[in-house]
Amino acid sequence: QVQLVESGGGLVQAGGSLRLSCAASGYTLSSYAMSWFRQAPGKEREFVVGISGSGAVKSYADSVKGRFTISRDNAKNMVYLQMNSLKPEAPAVYYCAVGGNRIGRNQREYDHWGQGTQVTVSS
Repeated sequence: QVQLVESGGGLVQAGGSLRLSCAASGYTLSSYAMSWFRQAPGKEREFVVGISGSGAVKSYADSVKGRFTISRDNAKNMVYLQMNSLKPEAPAVYYCAVGGNRIGRNQREYDHWGQGTQVTVSS
């Protein structure tokens, strides 16, 4: 049974940093691309960043490029999202997701999701 568990969310001031973690179990992480999405209240879930199975390829949404960094440790079945220079935006729940062997930007391309972790950036 595939399971994803996110952690690391919280309240941070604008300009600050947070590191999100996603622990995966039930499958071999290195075989699949992993991505982070986020969803603010009343909005659609949006792609943030994805990483290939090997970690060699990364794809970032324009809104986070240069501020967020995705990484993975396949030996530990973990994916991380380092978020720096956070901007004061509406609170959002960040989700990690696993799909196929490519980094898709559409949530429909992903089969398994974690429960999410809340990120709130205050001004």
